[in-house]
Amino acid sequence: MNIGVIGSGTMGSGIAQVAATSGCQVKIYDTNQAALDKAKDALDKILSRLIEKGRIDSEEKNRIQSNISYVNNLIDLSDSNLTIEAIVENLEIKKKVFSELEGYVSDDCIIASNTSSLSIASIAASLKNPKRCVGIHFFNPAPLMKLVEVIPAIQTSYETLETSIDTIASWNKTVAVAKDTPGFIVNRVARPFYGEALRIYEEGIADFAIIDSAMKDIGGFRMGPFELMDFIGNDVNYTVTETVFTAFYFDPRYKPSFTQKRFAEAGYLGRKSGIGYYEYDENGKIIENKGVTSSAAETSIKQQIFDRVLVMLINEAADALFLNIASAEDIDNAMTKGVNYPKGLLAWADEKSINWCVSKLDEMYTEYHEDRYRCSPLLRKMNKENKTFFN
Repeated sequence: MNIGVIGSGTMGSGIAQVAATSGCQVKIYDTNQAALDKAKDALDKILSRLIEKGRIDSEEKNRIQSNISYVNNLIDLSDSNLTIEAIVENLEIKKKVFSELEGYVSDDCIIASNTSSLSIASIAASLKNPKRCVGIHFFNPAPLMKLVEVIPAIQTSYETLETSIDTIASWNKTVAVAKDTPGFIVNRVARPFYGEALRIYEEGIADFAIIDSAMKDIGGFRMGPFELMDFIGNDVNYTVTETVFTAFYFDPRYKPSFTQKRFAEAGYLGRKSGIGYYEYDENGKIIENKGVTSSAAETSIKQQIFDRVLVMLINEAADALFLNIASAEDIDNAMTKGVNYPKGLLAWADEKSINWCVSKLDEMYTEYHEDRYRCSPLLRKMNKENKTFFN
């Protein structure tokens, strides 16, 4: 199968590596020759490290590299069966590239976008044949993360969707099919992990380190929300939050935080700038907590923090299911395999009990009287009928 990848950045290169490893012939396109050269060198280093770790041998490295070529003319992708765009998150730029690409590829070539939050329907509308367009959203780093969200637009044909699912599954990835709504599954459901943690900090309940500790020590998360925002970049994470908030017609559940906005404005972006919610050394290790130390280090306070963030995540996952964004299985797979959550949120809801979820949300709504804490109708209905998600 011939695969075209538009964009030679980290994501584009990662997607190319995945496809090439699975035996596809891949062409990476970029207008910047220096970027292409950088991508080629980076792949060589990545594969060499895999040899050092004993995961591949030199023969496999050569095979993968021989399956990838680097081009700087869009017409070079004309023989592609599937093209995946992985460029800047700008709708107009993507639409322009798609429109131009359509003039070069065959009529049955699938044209896909790796966008994390933009409307697939809007992107598809730039094509003369929008039925060939679909969202194929990888997670970073693409070679390591098992999940890929496949998002059909309302224009996407059944054949395009099925071929996309089969192709990505053949690349040893777990596919989660999501409705074309802002944030799809992961970037929608994960918003409270950041937003509620920021809200807890803004209320003065605890500092960054204690909130992170609560989510890791009690919940088993690999990284706390502030560590993760620093890892992602406060500018990037804030922009995604703002985009989702706007796209959902300013639903208060997705309201961005002034704290994060100010950190981004100050250039406190996280690891890439050397300072964010924490300060980092040259190796990216935390050397100083930038939060104001809180006295709320008690285990009971950490439990309250964890419970509050968890129930907001569960509520978001339940609402995604209620609105048919994806199946229960795909939602839980998306969170465990897309962002490494220790458990699927709906399975976690079953474990904690639906009654616990509803009571906790109602307790917060009573305290704050904010629509942010409204309980999903699905959770309330399930509680009334004494149902669970999986058991």
